[in-house]
Amino acid sequence: MSDSDLVDVTISGPDEEWLVEFTRRLVDDRLAACGNIHPEVRSIYRWEGEVEDASEAVVVLHTRAAHIAAIIERANTEHPDEVPQVVAVPVVGVNPAYGEWILTETTN
Repeated sequence: MSDSDLVDVTISGPDEEWLVEFTRRLVDDRLAACGNIHPEVRSIYRWEGEVEDASEAVVVLHTRAAHIAAIIERANTEHPDEVPQVVAVPVVGVNPAYGEWILTETTN
């Protein structure tokens, strides 16, 4: 296993309940090994010329880099936002046993 095989994917959602169901589908389909949900975050951002201040939820998915495109596609299809926030960052260090678990749980 190389650390470059692993990524954390952050996705924001309208609320915790929506992210729980979305994350469960991704884990069921082996696109993610795990999702850590932060039930409430405050997001301040510019959208269509206005500064927005909204309450959202965020999930951090632990997965393999090969699944990024499929996760983005699922978010674009299933997410209620017009432009869902999906950001993948490479894992640069990991407990080797945890990394192997991620790879095992995301194998189809």
